[in-house]
Amino acid sequence: MMSSYIQNYRIPTTIMRGGTSKGLILRSIDLPSNLNLRDQVILRIFGSPDTNQIDGLGGGSSLTSKLAIVGPPSHPDAHIDYTFGQVSLNQNTIDYQATCGNIATAVGLYALEEGYTRLTEPLTSIRVYNTNTKKIIAIEIPVANGQIQYEGEFKIDGVPGLSSKIMLNFLDTGGTHTGKTLPTSNPTDIIQIPDGRKFEVSIIDSVNPLVFVRAKDVGIQGTELPAQINSKLELLNTLEKIRVEAGILAGFLENRDHVTPSTHALPKIAVVSPPQDYVNINNEVIRKENIDITSRYISMGTLHRAFAVSGAIAVATAAQINGTIPNQQIFAAGNGIRIGHPSGVLYTEVTVEKSGSNWIVPRAAIGRTARRIMDGYAYVPFSMLTPEDEVGKEIYEVQQY
Repeated sequence: MMSSYIQNYRIPTTIMRGGTSKGLILRSIDLPSNLNLRDQVILRIFGSPDTNQIDGLGGGSSLTSKLAIVGPPSHPDAHIDYTFGQVSLNQNTIDYQATCGNIATAVGLYALEEGYTRLTEPLTSIRVYNTNTKKIIAIEIPVANGQIQYEGEFKIDGVPGLSSKIMLNFLDTGGTHTGKTLPTSNPTDIIQIPDGRKFEVSIIDSVNPLVFVRAKDVGIQGTELPAQINSKLELLNTLEKIRVEAGILAGFLENRDHVTPSTHALPKIAVVSPPQDYVNINNEVIRKENIDITSRYISMGTLHRAFAVSGAIAVATAAQINGTIPNQQIFAAGNGIRIGHPSGVLYTEVTVEKSGSNWIVPRAAIGRTARRIMDGYAYVPFSMLTPEDEVGKEIYEVQQY
């Protein structure tokens, strides 16, 4: 029993890794129903705004400052609801516009561990309803002898060690946010940034909207690693301006004066180039014959150490649409695409079909791994939830011993 002089209330919290991301899983039932208050509580748990997140559970990077709010399914075909949030490091905000396939992997494993459905062999399929995109993700988890199989021979670049393979199947991902896989109806568009420079871009909406620009057009080789890219502030500034103008063109953004990487996660932006030899962050040589495209993915204004699942699906989608910039970088487009990124190679399979003037994406699949790291309680001051707040009153009364 907690001593009454400790003026904090506690919220059940699970820390999980999913793919190359790490974040917190919180249950909606444990959070305030008032959304503004809920976000303030979550920000306090993470330790934001603070780039180090020293006073919270966030890891001080966009990859480790991710949130999953889970609860009973609101869709009749789902086992669990999943709301993704990208918690800002330097602003008092949580962005719920995007989604994250890596964290969805963790949610699928969490749901099975928590008993949201019974185990079936050899694979148990968890159907996760992602409230951000209003889409279902079918997540297949290996099961043997009545137990979840954690050990395996599957490896993803960017995560040490081997684990069992968890398959993510994204259903009907084309036009998730705009209703069109090509939001502007064009495989490429020309945008002009405020200093007058013009760039050719491709804008794809598949899981998350992604803007593509050629590496050579922004003055880089395309094989650079995070330290090289993140030290080039002028380059990052140019990429952000391209992202904003493309977002306005495609209808994702309205007022460019109020857009920052922390406040507006969408659209994402990636730099692409043809297959090239390069050395990854682990000093391993990636050979061009083992990849189909070289790409660098920007997350919250900095280069991603690996590659986001949603970004990979957008790359694979674009690669199969004639005339897009990613399509121009590969030698032969197929359902399976191998993406060379700073940590290694990411393989994803996407089915793309022409439907009238639009393109549809019935299925996108990718293999990931996940692990539950810790369960416990996150503590925030009682003063954040007053007895006047309904949920706060309940927590206040329960925990005032």
